[in-house]
Amino acid sequence: MDSDYSLLFDAIASSRNMVVLTGAGISTLSGIADFRSSNGLYSREFGHMRVEEILDISFFLSHSDIFYQWAKDTWYEDRDYEPSVVHRALKLMEDRGYLKQGIFTQNIDSLHQKAGSKSVYELHGTTRRGFCVSCNEHMDGDRIVSELKNGRIPLCSRCSSPIKPDIVFYGENLNPHILKRAEIAFKKADLAIVLGSSLVVNPAASLPYMTLENGGRVAIVNRDPTYIDPYCFFKSRELGEFGEKVADFLS
Repeated sequence: MDSDYSLLFDAIASSRNMVVLTGAGISTLSGIADFRSSNGLYSREFGHMRVEEILDISFFLSHSDIFYQWAKDTWYEDRDYEPSVVHRALKLMEDRGYLKQGIFTQNIDSLHQKAGSKSVYELHGTTRRGFCVSCNEHMDGDRIVSELKNGRIPLCSRCSSPIKPDIVFYGENLNPHILKRAEIAFKKADLAIVLGSSLVVNPAASLPYMTLENGGRVAIVNRDPTYIDPYCFFKSRELGEFGEKVADFLS
């Protein structure tokens, strides 16, 4: 692996438009299961159903009760988890003025915000809020958790339709405004750092390649190989080491 941190730190120090893409790998350091590893969420069936099926929007609209039975013990138990060393390192990078283009994340756990980062764009949404599928009435994440803890499916107080978490299900498109902002940021970036993403889910997976196409450089830290590894000037498999070394660099 090309994990010469002096190369990365020189690139960070000289960057004028740096952007970061994060995925589930950085939150595994906080104890949250990822999706695609051997012990990830996709490896576990729920009532003989695949998780991908449960996360399809058409399934949710007809079986929101089953979705919430699954989500209660997965996504909605995540609220006591703490930001990892990577989340904290990115907060330091933002504080020092390096993250000009912000953090674009595929995660829905809001740990970037919990770490104190401000410029965070959630490509796949968040569990912090939900909306009625019929009338768009808002419900915050704490209320959803409270309903689930009391054995109730979150329903709209106006029309009694199911509350859908503000996340992107399979079969749905990303928020077009956030996606457009991401495309602009990655095209403009002279340095893109990918952290903990397998880069297999589009359109997020294509973002760092936009940096390369426009003359920028890409660094990646991820447990497993990705399609973009051959084009990266810096590669590492150790996310914890990345967080620690960046924190030391910025101290």
